[in-house]
Amino acid sequence: MKLSPRLLKTLINLWPPFLGAGIKVGHIAPDWQQVDVRLRLGLTNRNYVGVHFGGSLYAMTDPFFMLMLIQSLGPDYVVWDKAGSIEYHKPGKGVVHARFKLDQQQIADIRRHTASGEKHLPQLKVDIRDSAGDVVATVHKTLYVRRKKGR
Repeated sequence: MKLSPRLLKTLINLWPPFLGAGIKVGHIAPDWQQVDVRLRLGLTNRNYVGVHFGGSLYAMTDPFFMLMLIQSLGPDYVVWDKAGSIEYHKPGKGVVHARFKLDQQQIADIRRHTASGEKHLPQLKVDIRDSAGDVVATVHKTLYVRRKKGR
């Protein structure tokens, strides 16, 4: 399904799990190659010791590489999240941000690896940073990408 970046941003920002957790998409690039997400520390995403709950940090990164690739590759491809992990570096306080980036070379590489119909498992990562620019956590994602049969 082809959506405009603006419409998807609006829909995601109204999606109850993100709305309730305080996750907000600030920007989706017109070419789908960059997405900026932020998370403010609040009562709904604070853990026992008063910093960002790890599940909320992971949730703020969950769908974006998959959505970016679905939109960038088009309807001839199957794209799924296959695996993910999070590595915590320091407690997250205040507002944290994640900037997801893809480039034309990554997209071309995925197309090349899937040209014969084989699956490809690209490894992507995004850092979650605090307002000082320090890395709070790093999220590693493995995606499943395959060209649809008969295309």
